[in-house]
Amino acid sequence: MLKQRIITALILAPLALWGLFGLDSTAFAVFTGLVIAIAAWEWARLSGLQLTGQVVFPAIILLALFGAYGQPHLLHQALWLGAVWWLLALFFVITYPRTAHLWRCTSRRVFMGVFVLIPAWAGFVLLRETGWFWLLYVLLIAWVADVFAYFAGRAFGKHKLAPAVSPGKSWEGVLGGMFGTALLSMAASLWLSFSLMQFVTLLILTLIITAVSVLGDLTESLVKREAGMKDSSQLLPGHGGVMDRIDSLTSAIPLFALLLLNFTGALL
Repeated sequence: MLKQRIITALILAPLALWGLFGLDSTAFAVFTGLVIAIAAWEWARLSGLQLTGQVVFPAIILLALFGAYGQPHLLHQALWLGAVWWLLALFFVITYPRTAHLWRCTSRRVFMGVFVLIPAWAGFVLLRETGWFWLLYVLLIAWVADVFAYFAGRAFGKHKLAPAVSPGKSWEGVLGGMFGTALLSMAASLWLSFSLMQFVTLLILTLIITAVSVLGDLTESLVKREAGMKDSSQLLPGHGGVMDRIDSLTSAIPLFALLLLNFTGALL
């Protein structure tokens, strides 16, 4: 298993870097759109759709992305819809399993996927238009938070975060992730020669997005638990599926883009 994870990571890492740094805006939108389409296929499986539905749902997502590309007002609207969705997702995670009947049926789970995937793509596209730095930064938030949370959870984890949803996660892990991303915000502020006020703004934004990234992870865990699946697919040996790799980004990317572009313009 470890060998598979390492080999897959060695293949995926340069591919991700190429997508981030080696493509122009249009090619990047296509690249991320294809990733989202694969994730949509996995979401269709998690939702309980049969083979036809597993083809139709990604096709509908791709058509929506194609229709929105080049129309910034639609992309910004998708970010706001994403913010509303993640507030609702927080409610579902906190109240699980008491409220599972509200979204358990296949059609509603599919509908949830629309609000998970489309705003994420909109966030990718809008952040890419600001250049490479802020897109890389939010990716690092998710990755650094994951690494620090893993080690803090293993070393200190005693208080379960959401035992009904994901028994392995702890509050200590969350705090460890926030510690790691706080260090990241300090490093970024030094790199960009930020003022004290800019640093504080970035730190607050970073901690918010760190918490939001955990929500993305928990939401996919929620749906997988209802589907009776451990992984979204087996496309990535040793890592599960694409959704398993981008679950925290589906919440972090759109919320980061929304806050950065609308409320923290002093950082740009």
